[in-house]
Amino acid sequence: MGSHQLEPWLLENGNPKVLTREMRHGRTAHSRSSCSLRKKSDLTLVRKIPCALLRNLLSNFQEVILGTKLSILIPAIPLAIVAHSFGFGRPWVFVLSLLGLTPLAERVSFITEQVAFYTGPTVGGLLNATCGNVTELIIAIFALSTNKIAVVKYSLLGSILSNLLLVLGTSLLCGGIANIGVEQKYDRRQGDVNSLMLLLALLCYLLPMLFNYSAASAALTADPSLYLSRASSIVMLIAYVVYIIFQLWTHRELFESEDEDKDGNNDSEEQAVIGLWSGIAWLVGMTVFIALLSEYVVDTIEDASDSWGLSVSFLSIILLPIVGNAAEHAGAIIFAFKNKLDISLGVALGSATQIAMFVVPLCVVVAWIMGVKMDLNFNLLETGSIALAILVTGFTLQDGTSHYMKGLVLLLSYIVIGACFFVQRTPSNQANVTLKPATNAVLSI
Repeated sequence: MGSHQLEPWLLENGNPKVLTREMRHGRTAHSRSSCSLRKKSDLTLVRKIPCALLRNLLSNFQEVILGTKLSILIPAIPLAIVAHSFGFGRPWVFVLSLLGLTPLAERVSFITEQVAFYTGPTVGGLLNATCGNVTELIIAIFALSTNKIAVVKYSLLGSILSNLLLVLGTSLLCGGIANIGVEQKYDRRQGDVNSLMLLLALLCYLLPMLFNYSAASAALTADPSLYLSRASSIVMLIAYVVYIIFQLWTHRELFESEDEDKDGNNDSEEQAVIGLWSGIAWLVGMTVFIALLSEYVVDTIEDASDSWGLSVSFLSIILLPIVGNAAEHAGAIIFAFKNKLDISLGVALGSATQIAMFVVPLCVVVAWIMGVKMDLNFNLLETGSIALAILVTGFTLQDGTSHYMKGLVLLLSYIVIGACFFVQRTPSNQANVTLKPATNAVLSI
């Protein structure tokens, strides 16, 4: 169809609005990964509707609600609301809420990309950089409002582990098997930057734990450890802002895939399909539903834990991140099959960096404002898991080439860590486990 049949907001100087290469600089690996789960909508029948208002509403509905391969999970959203309203089994509310969050997270990525058509690459890049893990952030805020600090820490820890070991490991494994006769290469410079940021985050997590562990009494270190955590959180947020400047402006060529450099295109949609104000309205609506389902998840996670005989730590560290980020995880694996490892690495490492350097310190600052005493002490087992995951990932990516064996090692590492938290039994209301200082341990023998 000609451009005269398109809606006014889809036109630019009389021509269909096209995403130029310069505008694509504002897009991240997350948005390119999510594109793999989208499907093109056929608006032939919708355009024949004479009423402009009805035509616009149906067009928006078809593009936003039905324009994803995950639309089959969208009915879980009203089902979760109905189950909660009529007092159905709380474990069912937990499951339905998790399933409903999966397409919502992918749709937020799609809508922020649509808004970026009108705001330009800078604002679009900022939207993608801040909204990439909005689901985890909203879940964390609701958990903080009910003083469930353990759930916050476990869920964010699980997101980091999931991205570094599960997503990256599965991507390298599947990509290596699918391209077993091809030497897989990627630009290691992007991985080096993300690994450096993750090591900085690990330092900020280690110090509060070591600070408590080295003291003679935990009571003497409680407040200093909290102050140290808040100061470290501010430092990490500053470092993340500089990281965004580094990624979007000064060294943005490091975060562009090789395919994009060569031919200037990618697998995503090239035309805006909804208007600016429609995109903003949809973004607000999606955020409201994410907040509602996140509240259901936080309220019912303990009931699901009791009903299934699984610890809250296992549900938070393993189940929440897998379901909440299923869309971008699937996209990373699909691009690995296509031997586009730069995008897969951008999704896994970029998301882990965003959680570690932005979401975690932001939760500490938000808890500070709310009067909740959340620190960066993830305890010995959890912090050790993060440290080993970062080190294993760093060694895996050091030579700029990949094969299925590297992915297998990362995936098996995740399975072992998951088994560790599966057998662990931690009380759900236990926000912080006080480590017994070595001096006290010796004296008690």
